[in-house]
Amino acid sequence: MTDSPDANDPRSPEGTDASREVNPDSHPPGEPTSASEAPVFVTTSTGAEEWVAPEPTTDAVASSSPTATPATVSVVSSTRRRRSRAAWSSRFSLLLVAALVGGLAGHYAAPSATSALSVNVSTQGPGAGVLPGGVSIPKLVQHALPTIVSINVRGAGGDDQGTGMIITGNGLVVTNNHVIANAVQSGTITVTRSGSTRALPATLVGTNPIDDVALIRIDNVHGLPTVTFGNSNALQVGDAVVAIGNALGLAAGTPTVTQGIVSALGRTVTAGSSTSTETLTNMIQTDAAINPGNSGGPLIDSAGDVIGMNTAVAGTLASGENTQNIGFAIPSATILSLLPQLKAGQSVANHGAFMGVEIESNNPQLAQQYGFSVTTGAVVISVIAGTGAAAAGIRQGDVIVGINSTTIQNAQDVTQVLSALTPGDVISLHVVRGTKHLVLRVTLGRQPKS
Repeated sequence: MTDSPDANDPRSPEGTDASREVNPDSHPPGEPTSASEAPVFVTTSTGAEEWVAPEPTTDAVASSSPTATPATVSVVSSTRRRRSRAAWSSRFSLLLVAALVGGLAGHYAAPSATSALSVNVSTQGPGAGVLPGGVSIPKLVQHALPTIVSINVRGAGGDDQGTGMIITGNGLVVTNNHVIANAVQSGTITVTRSGSTRALPATLVGTNPIDDVALIRIDNVHGLPTVTFGNSNALQVGDAVVAIGNALGLAAGTPTVTQGIVSALGRTVTAGSSTSTETLTNMIQTDAAINPGNSGGPLIDSAGDVIGMNTAVAGTLASGENTQNIGFAIPSATILSLLPQLKAGQSVANHGAFMGVEIESNNPQLAQQYGFSVTTGAVVISVIAGTGAAAAGIRQGDVIVGINSTTIQNAQDVTQVLSALTPGDVISLHVVRGTKHLVLRVTLGRQPKS
């Protein structure tokens, strides 16, 4: 690139004007006061540049006489400006280095006023989690939270934490039996409503260890919001669900929320502690995270209705393998069938009678899918080897429609009938197999311990 002419450069035509370029009263400190004291840088008429030592007479005339040749005048003017430029160039270089060092020091030390921190900040809120179909999870949770309570139980066996659902405005709360079991003989129950830190006393109303359901009442309250139960018999595998509860008992009044789907239906599970076990049938399996403390809390569908009660989670298998994302909930249909008995203050004793089948409530969708000739009853999902059911010849796909003289409409009816029986009793089981109606005699055994 070629530089444009510089008006202050003596090599350009404008730079040969001595009256603009020379100031006799000032010169750089330490420089010779006349051209005779030191060689100077000369620009000749041909454009060549060279160092010369001018004669004293010529220099004297050049510095004082207006008739001096242009070349002589250029020598004086050029010398000061070149040396002056060189000096300022050095100073500029030093300043530039100092500025770079200062900039680096500022970078590693403290920010200056001219290097303010700049970050991107959004004014939009986070996007809401949604269930399939576009249902907002935060809206479902906001609607459900006022109807959910944290439960704390103190008894001779220690402290237990769980969750409950308000079902009446005057304080009736349904929860798992194992949540309040420690207070059955002697102990205290308190509940904390969501969004509150105040523990309210509660009283035990009814218990059902067979189905792991219990009813308590919050003392001296009225006008409370209540849950709405959905139709668990209409559930299908893959339906979206949300689990809410006092997970791990971390902080009463601040429930945890998890999301998942219905993974399976009609599960039979045996759960319990080192001192007691319970075998639960027709359970909803879900991959929504359920943890200790979630017990008794709601499993809600995309409409915000309660379709199950979170009850158990699969842990370590007998082989030592850890399970992943397998939780179980009691269907809302089972809970509703037990509430009248519980509200009446009855405590159901677990007699331990066990038939040996896994069942699921029948419905029109299930009947159409598998070609059942009936749309009600309890469908046998599997038969457990070595049990009375296996010995009686019950098969997978049989639909139980009656036990003794009781008509069976769903899986909950089977559980209720068996709860009043004891091991060794013999029942007449009415089943539909294809288009055939059969009556099988089944000897009941004991519930397994593990």
